[in-house]
Amino acid sequence: MPVITIKMAKGRSVEQKQQFVEKVTKEAVKTLGVKPEWVTILFEEYERENWASNGQLHSIKFGDGFGQLATEKAQN
Repeated sequence: MPVITIKMAKGRSVEQKQQFVEKVTKEAVKTLGVKPEWVTILFEEYERENWASNGQLHSIKFGDGFGQLATEKAQN
């Protein structure tokens, strides 16, 4: 009964998350030999001002909209 936690910046659409969980679930079933209903996926989403790497907040380091290319494409 795998529980998979995805940590990422906020901003992805429901459609993107749905597509992601379908693919991750399929791969977990294939690789781990479990039933799809046994796979649980949790999203933990963070504001960029609450996420830092290499001693710098991502809101400062990358600015607004960083990592949003896939989100923008999905919305257009």
